[in-house]
Amino acid sequence: MSDAPAAETEGLLSSQFITEMVRQMRAIDTYGRTDKLSASVILEPFILTTDKKREIPIIGDPDELVVARMKAFYNALAVMIEAECNLMAVPLVSLNHEGFGRVLITVGKLVVLDRSVRDAHRFGFPSLSKMKDEGDKILSVALELIGTHSKVAGL
Repeated sequence: MSDAPAAETEGLLSSQFITEMVRQMRAIDTYGRTDKLSASVILEPFILTTDKKREIPIIGDPDELVVARMKAFYNALAVMIEAECNLMAVPLVSLNHEGFGRVLITVGKLVVLDRSVRDAHRFGFPSLSKMKDEGDKILSVALELIGTHSKVAGL
């Protein structure tokens, strides 16, 4: 029975979104420290279980690593959008020092993602599959908007 979760995790790690997430995380590593690490080790900081979330104070300022991870997540989404529709997708993450702000992804003049951010210092997902599900959900909504408003997206 222990083979089923391993096979499921292996399939998850080979998905297009998770592969792009690993690529984005390696891109922000200027010293090559993650070059020999596995995908699950690289993506481990994105996983915030309930216990880990309890350890993080409710009020706090996000550090540079958390902000970099958040940007990597939205950069990966923008790359996936570009790959699907062949139009440039531009992510914008704007946060104040307290971790409040907004995330936008635009394609042409079309805003395909507009998300308010609170508590950026607690950015993470309960599991790797939840992160992939969230990415897939955002991707499908963005592609639907692009399909519906293709003239605006092409500007």
